[in-house]
Amino acid sequence: MIVEKIQKLVKAQFDTLEGSHDWFHIERVLKMSLHIHEAEGGNKEVIQLTALLHDISDHKYNGGDFEKGKDIAYQMIIDQGGDEKLAHSVSEIIPKISFKGSLVEDSDICLEGRIVRDADRLDAIGAIGIARAFAYGGSKGRPLFNPDVDPVNHKSKEDYLNSKSHTINHFYEKLLILKDRLHTSTAKSIAVKRQRLMLDYLEAFYAEWNVDIKD
Repeated sequence: MIVEKIQKLVKAQFDTLEGSHDWFHIERVLKMSLHIHEAEGGNKEVIQLTALLHDISDHKYNGGDFEKGKDIAYQMIIDQGGDEKLAHSVSEIIPKISFKGSLVEDSDICLEGRIVRDADRLDAIGAIGIARAFAYGGSKGRPLFNPDVDPVNHKSKEDYLNSKSHTINHFYEKLLILKDRLHTSTAKSIAVKRQRLMLDYLEAFYAEWNVDIKD
């Protein structure tokens, strides 16, 4: 089956990556996509393949090319015996998954794409989202926090990509924004608790940063 073949290839490619974008991230997005699919519908095979391939050439790691993953995903599906219609359906979604800046509107996308995009965004918030943010920031040598550097509302995907800010700013530039940019009712419901956890975390972080000791 095409899904099992692609899963094996993707797992081999992502097994050794750093924790913010490794195989376990892909696996969580796949599981969450299937959970949302159960309530929202859509073509299951397209959803599975899109979830597996959504980061196949992530712009954060490929030099800033937001479109490269589309071609790689298409060819992988064809090479593993998928037909052109299936490959096209999945590949057209891939470039529309990633967040591209707080002031950049999301691309219009099909139901299957909305499901995977929501699943990917849910993995960027809450407890796992916090861990991933610091894992990625650490992998890029970014400071935890710098109170002298304010967050920025990026107006283009290029500005967002080229940002080198500290990790706490990433909460305001992306993570806290995601809850209101989900599309499915299932994802919106899940996001409420995760959003609250992030806000509570930030409150605790600032208190500890400022050595604000309370009984």
